[in-house]
Amino acid sequence: MAFSTGGNKGPMADINVTPLVDVMLVLLIIFIVTAPIMTYPIDVALPQRVINPPPVTREPPPPIDLRIDATNQAYWNNSPVALATLQQMMEAEVQRDPTNQPELRIDASSDSEYETMAKVLAAAKNANMAKINFVQP
Repeated sequence: MAFSTGGNKGPMADINVTPLVDVMLVLLIIFIVTAPIMTYPIDVALPQRVINPPPVTREPPPPIDLRIDATNQAYWNNSPVALATLQQMMEAEVQRDPTNQPELRIDASSDSEYETMAKVLAAAKNANMAKINFVQP
């Protein structure tokens, strides 16, 4: 605010609007320059309507029970198997129907070694098994 002592009239209490106009003009120029930048379109891949629905999904094959006991022995549906042959067995199951894989249910003993479990999970990953479930005691 500008104050002046012109005579006996007292202080002048008028607002000096020149700095306010300057600031507003600068802001207006900034918004004019940045507004076109914000109007570029963003490509969004929206789902499309399907005229013919896909066929009804088939019933999934029976799950595979893989049990690892405290001695680190693996059992494929209650049949003992070696860890070296586990990946080939998983690949055979996946290749039967890659779109309708069986669920692999892993039941590991709390006393089994971590290395055995890591080998089983690596074999499942390398065989491209998509449905893996852990059985809780």
